[in-house]
Amino acid sequence: MAHIVIACDKFKGSATASEVAEALRLGISDVLDDAEITCVPVADGGDGTTDAALSISFERHTCRVTGPFGRPTEAVYAYDPGSGTAVLEVAEACGLGLIPASEVGTETADGKDASSSGVGELIAHALDKGARRIILGLGGSATTDGGAGMIASLGARLLTDSGDEVGPGGAGLKELATVDLSGIDPRIAEAEIVIASDVTNPLCGDEGAAAVYGPQKGVAATDVPDLDDALSRFAGLVEEELGVRAGSFAETPGAGAAGGLGFASLAVLGGTMESGADLVLDLVGFDRSVDGADLVVTGEGRFDTQTLQGKAPARVAQRAREAGVRTVAICGATDLSAAQVRGVGIEEIHALTDVEPDVARCLSEPLPLIRRLGRRIASNME
Repeated sequence: MAHIVIACDKFKGSATASEVAEALRLGISDVLDDAEITCVPVADGGDGTTDAALSISFERHTCRVTGPFGRPTEAVYAYDPGSGTAVLEVAEACGLGLIPASEVGTETADGKDASSSGVGELIAHALDKGARRIILGLGGSATTDGGAGMIASLGARLLTDSGDEVGPGGAGLKELATVDLSGIDPRIAEAEIVIASDVTNPLCGDEGAAAVYGPQKGVAATDVPDLDDALSRFAGLVEEELGVRAGSFAETPGAGAAGGLGFASLAVLGGTMESGADLVLDLVGFDRSVDGADLVVTGEGRFDTQTLQGKAPARVAQRAREAGVRTVAICGATDLSAAQVRGVGIEEIHALTDVEPDVARCLSEPLPLIRRLGRRIASNME
């Protein structure tokens, strides 16, 4: 009897990791009806991280927080009372997905004005539940405020020369004169903050949050230099308040993640940065699941060079190889060569476009096609 582990990430915009796994399970079972199949949804620290936690022992919690442009929104997080661990995604509170695409970059949703305050509210809610360890998944944010909104909602005071609170977003930091961290929620110092991210950008400069990601969030190209200067000002005042060398945190790889939320999470929350993919694999017990398996099936919506740089499918394959287990993969489409895929330990890759050349259908109706790929993979094992 074959033992197969399905450890797929989401097909972004088309299917969740759990939906992908179930379609594969059905396809494999169509051919190998006696196979032992274990489904382990995975993610790389961005969207899907909470779903991965909810697939095991974690409880689902919902709270109302302030969205990136001040409108209330419902945010979901996962919490395990036994371990005191909460899994949060910043995108739930300040995500680009919370904004209608038609509004991004308009006067009502200008990226330089977006605030991360809801992330602080989400953290506070988890602390109220009793969380002692918070895993903060960075990715998908609409903000480029360096995490200023997050720390303000946790008790920091960010003031102008006249003693007023600065305005929202990165734009508001242009008027920043004083940073006072003495009012930060004391529970933060008592909690372990783990930052899940695979982004290596610093906070400022040509590779920083404003320059690289700002335009994707509706920041006009002409506003990028001023926004970068504002983030630099913010970072300098935070580091001065902390009594550390200028750039100690702002120049750290990953400080620019999620519009600079990486910076504030490292500097003010005292967080530690970890690979998002490995953190999730540890969380869901991947190594235990793959013990004694005959095959691992991994995948995500698109396989490209970013996949090879430590994203979830690559880490799944590498850890399966360390356990002596073969790995194959599925995806929506790929532009990688067979040699590139084998380089991360994946023996073969099956794309939806192999069985359905209509890309629009692959995006809108992926699950029947994924089931077909499951049958193909199972047939190759007979």
